[in-house]
Amino acid sequence: MVNDAREISAPLWQWSAQDIAAATKAGRVTVREVTEAALERMEAVNPSLNAVVVSLADEARAEAEALDKSDAPKGPLHGVPVTIKINVDQKGHATSNGVVAFKDVVAPDDAPVVCNLKAAGAIVIGRSNTPEFSFRADTDNPLFGRTHNPWGQHISSGGSSGGAGAAVMAGIGALGHGNDIGGSLRFPASANGAVTVKPGLGRVPAWNPSQKAERGLLAQSMSVQGLITRTAADLHLAMPSLIAPDARDPFHVPLSWRGGVIETPIKVAVSFDDFGYGLHRDVKIALDAAASALSNAGYAVEEVQPPLAHEIGEAGYRALMGEVKAIMRDDIRDYGSSTLNAIFDEYFVQFPPYEGADLIRAVAQRSYYARAWSQFLDDYPLVLCPFLLKPFFPPNRDAEGSEGVREALGSAHWSFIMNFLGLPAGNLPTHVADLPGGKQPIGVQIAGRRWREDLVVDAMQAIEAEIPPLCHMLWDHMG
Repeated sequence: MVNDAREISAPLWQWSAQDIAAATKAGRVTVREVTEAALERMEAVNPSLNAVVVSLADEARAEAEALDKSDAPKGPLHGVPVTIKINVDQKGHATSNGVVAFKDVVAPDDAPVVCNLKAAGAIVIGRSNTPEFSFRADTDNPLFGRTHNPWGQHISSGGSSGGAGAAVMAGIGALGHGNDIGGSLRFPASANGAVTVKPGLGRVPAWNPSQKAERGLLAQSMSVQGLITRTAADLHLAMPSLIAPDARDPFHVPLSWRGGVIETPIKVAVSFDDFGYGLHRDVKIALDAAASALSNAGYAVEEVQPPLAHEIGEAGYRALMGEVKAIMRDDIRDYGSSTLNAIFDEYFVQFPPYEGADLIRAVAQRSYYARAWSQFLDDYPLVLCPFLLKPFFPPNRDAEGSEGVREALGSAHWSFIMNFLGLPAGNLPTHVADLPGGKQPIGVQIAGRRWREDLVVDAMQAIEAEIPPLCHMLWDHMG
């Protein structure tokens, strides 16, 4: 059944994935009706947002009609509209990754994440925008242009899954696929006021059939596939389908979504460490609100500093830059724009890449860091911390030299930590700031034990019971 009285009378494009799946499976609405509502919303708002850069309206209508006529068992995401990021293979469509030179790289087959979503009954309505090579915290590229934030053009839409974040929050589909190697699910969630959980290492099968070579070791172990949603409940609904095994990913971890019961009250370590960058008052307000909501929900919240946090964030990003420099630099130089190359030049200054034996040692040291956190999480299963230390930055801030990169990425150590360690980490908004440019959401991060994404999403759901999701506020704001 639908969650509340407002949703019953709300237009279909506003319905959650939970409500859509329940209604289509019960026959209260057809998949075609839901699909048409999502497509109409896309036509209405996407021209001003540029979140979805390839419309799949005809395919979506055909798939919706086929589901409505089928007598097969209905999947858990029956009829739920979803967007797919343009850096992941979808059969018959270009995996351009925001790069002009790759605009004709047509995928021969669906990537595992696309297969899993379709198998669960989701309807793909379009492909969402990303920056070049999916390697910026802002979404703009020479092929498709800039994605705008539905809260206003004073805020970046985030990156690299900026199209997914903007689309979901604007009502273009209930789910948005994205991926995350240094924060690419959580940056857009934070920027747009959405909800996400970056899965841990090995949780969601990944591979692009169009790729001509295997990715680097750190890319394989730090990059993950996931979803951006408007509520934590929709993550609980959708993530079990996303983590279904696929033999094309030999390192997938075949664990169920729900882990074992752990002792209560669940201990939450909260950290306000700003690593010397300064913690903005609105971020502190957001953290305090999240901590209070968790405490009121029965969690045992305690201010404790996790081990080696700043060192891990620094080492992780320097190691990743070392691998990028060794494997991707020539492609970025040859096919990337002058803007992207200037940004990478600054990345290499602020995060000096480990090279040669130093890179090998840094990758080996990852086990030391992961062990320290594993022992810490044995006592504190969840960690509440900032995501960004300041409110989200304006568009193109990362292209504004050293200060721009410092603001966009330098203060994001709490993000890099979780990728380098391969831990699950969620992001949700707990405060809306009134800043000189206008209103904007402020997100916080909740990390958890390895392979316990469910604990992270439970905690976010507990916070949402006290601090409602921002979608209705945003839609009122959009007018």
